[in-house]
Amino acid sequence: MALQLPSADLDWTALRNFAMLRGQLRVSLTPECNEKCWFCHNEGDVPPPFTHLNRDARPRKREMTAGDFLNVLGGLVDTGLKRVYFTGGEPLLSPLARPVLTQLPDRGPGATYTLITNGTLVRRHQEWLSATALDKVKISLHYFSDESLKAIASARFGIATILDGIEAARETFERVELNTLVQRENEHELHDILTYALDRRLPVQFIELVDTDFNAARKGSAIGAQGIISHLRTLTSDEEVEVSGVGQGRRIFRIDGIEIDVIHRELGRHHVGQCGTCPLRSTCVEGFWSLRVDHAGGIKPCLLRDDLRMDIRPLLADPEKIPAAVARHVAAFTEGTL
Repeated sequence: MALQLPSADLDWTALRNFAMLRGQLRVSLTPECNEKCWFCHNEGDVPPPFTHLNRDARPRKREMTAGDFLNVLGGLVDTGLKRVYFTGGEPLLSPLARPVLTQLPDRGPGATYTLITNGTLVRRHQEWLSATALDKVKISLHYFSDESLKAIASARFGIATILDGIEAARETFERVELNTLVQRENEHELHDILTYALDRRLPVQFIELVDTDFNAARKGSAIGAQGIISHLRTLTSDEEVEVSGVGQGRRIFRIDGIEIDVIHRELGRHHVGQCGTCPLRSTCVEGFWSLRVDHAGGIKPCLLRDDLRMDIRPLLADPEKIPAAVARHVAAFTEGTL
């Protein structure tokens, strides 16, 4: 999508409301990954399992430098976005991970920096990671055995590598969380993953599948979260529902002070403006909950629609203009005029 430069009377309301409703800023450092999870959406780029089967389908080429990422990040954090997540692919595979994560801009009160990783490279990069301003590391644990790891991620390494990465993260960071996509391939291990998390006092989030074109061939693997919800209710009566803010609703359970979240589509999702007439709305389970900045110089408010992606490359040499351009883009999206 062509970049629209801001006018002097730009209204920042939509972007600031999004930030106030706990909207996320997700920064994808690379589309590359050392796993090929069948359900991967790669933050809207071509995911590794699809590239593996279709060699001509390649992710976008990297256009952003570490300095570009830091300039964009600093400007957007200054607008009030408080929840920043660094993703991939596997972000620690990117040569930009270290220069970006070790030079994170200062942020205001209540803002947080989170690294989302599969855990395989945390031990290798533990020393420099310990010097970053990251507040939290969130590790994907969709498997609990070599068998399920191979079935889900087609990985060449074993589950011990991931579990060791979790331990390395626990040694390095005060806050470590797990997230698990609920699916048929790991249904028999969900209780084990929960027990593992509780034994280590790690918060864990169980997530229902987000449908994309790339995982359509295996939709039969998607299962609902009702099974894990029923199990959690046998362990605690401390349960509440959160449907405020942006994105999907969630059930929150607390067991001995440890928070267990379940992202549950039956609780609804937050749709705005453009979503009202979106042809993909009937299959979308997310709504508008994050702005995604990618390694190729794009920003978009939606996982499923590339036509909503804004190209910020023309502004990389003049980064102070980027926040206003993003504000205009978000305003147009929320008003349904994008």
